[in-house]
Amino acid sequence: MEDELEDRVLYQTYLSFMKILSRITSSVPFDTPVSYLWKMVRLYLLRSEVLVFTLAIIIFFMYLQTIELWSRTMLSRLSQAMSPISAVQRIKLLEGSDADKQSWELKGTLSAAYAIKGRRVHMEDRFIINENINNTGVSLFAIFDGHGGEFAANYAKDHLIQNLYNKIVELNDFKDGKIISTPVIETPDDKSIEDNVISIDRKSSFKKSVSTADDTSKKEITDPELLAQLSKARPITREVRPTAKPVKNTPIPLSSYIDKGKINFGKLLTDEVLAADRLLVEAAKRSLNVAGTTALIAVMEANYLFVANVGDSRGVMCDSRGNAIPVSFDHKPQQVREQKRIEAAGGYIAFNGVWRVAGILATSRAMGDYPLKDKKFVIADPDILTFNLDDHKPMFLVLASDGLWDTFSNEEAVKFIKERLDEPDYGAKSLTLQAYYRGSVDNITVLVINFLTNKISAATSQ
Repeated sequence: MEDELEDRVLYQTYLSFMKILSRITSSVPFDTPVSYLWKMVRLYLLRSEVLVFTLAIIIFFMYLQTIELWSRTMLSRLSQAMSPISAVQRIKLLEGSDADKQSWELKGTLSAAYAIKGRRVHMEDRFIINENINNTGVSLFAIFDGHGGEFAANYAKDHLIQNLYNKIVELNDFKDGKIISTPVIETPDDKSIEDNVISIDRKSSFKKSVSTADDTSKKEITDPELLAQLSKARPITREVRPTAKPVKNTPIPLSSYIDKGKINFGKLLTDEVLAADRLLVEAAKRSLNVAGTTALIAVMEANYLFVANVGDSRGVMCDSRGNAIPVSFDHKPQQVREQKRIEAAGGYIAFNGVWRVAGILATSRAMGDYPLKDKKFVIADPDILTFNLDDHKPMFLVLASDGLWDTFSNEEAVKFIKERLDEPDYGAKSLTLQAYYRGSVDNITVLVINFLTNKISAATSQ
């Protein structure tokens, strides 16, 4: 009864309202367009059923808007949960063993590095930080980007860097008169080469090694896709030519690396890279290991920077005005100089996603890669660039594998680091992860050297 009474009251109120409204409008003459329009509104739009229906439509659309807002919030939360940052944070919980390790980092006095396996199955990048070697005032940094397996990158990191370290110490002693005689470079014999390969250690920390796989001497590391390409390429073969005599490097006196009382780092880097490559190729043939690696090595002494580059890892320096100064240039098969050299050796380049030597290798220079090295289609000769830091007054230097440069230009990387140089690792981690977010499918390693910090006071070895 009460409900019916309320309904009647509401209905009578509505009728009263409509009557009053009708009387008001009835005084308006109906011979004008406005009055006619109002009459139509009153007759059709202000009816109770129309008003109820309109209210229902408004409520329905408000409901849809609420649902959309809720769904966006949920999607945002899901995307954050599945974002690369969250993935990396979750992965770091699994870093108890090398097999689970997904990221590596190292902080020196004026440098820092960060590396991730990214979307690759295996981590084949390696990096080196060696500040103030044996208190000589010389610092050594390097990036090795392996391909076809970890063997070549491990070999370069363990043997090439160790040889450079030893030579720098010896040359400083010789230059200062601590070594009276002139020692020569002793080259290991055939058996010791094999022993050196077997002696590659597995380390638990990236500070000593970035290996995440089994010992390369116990398990042959090859790339099935690469081997398939090798089998199809007629001018290339996996056949290992018998070597009549063990590969030996010609002894070189230390005095040949001293020029006007200073170490000739250009010659030293060139000789050591080529010597290490010869031994690497010989060792790789024994296990039919077709792996190779790029090599980007930076040596700093006083106000000079020396950069040796083999392959497509790259370095870029930010000068005092914020300009990006390349300190290395990629070795790509499609470059005129490289293409002419490859064709002169009887090889060719083909487009397979990117330009490749013999349709196989995307870089025209590398250490290892013995099937291509035997044909001289690929060489290990480094380009050497020398910079007087007083001329540029740099803020920082970035060395990185091509996993970064696939998604960043030189200028973009410099701008990115410049805005994050005050971070604990000078922006190396942020830049690495940003390259991952942009879609890089390769291993990514970034090493930043900050020239705005204090000078090196202690040695840091990686």
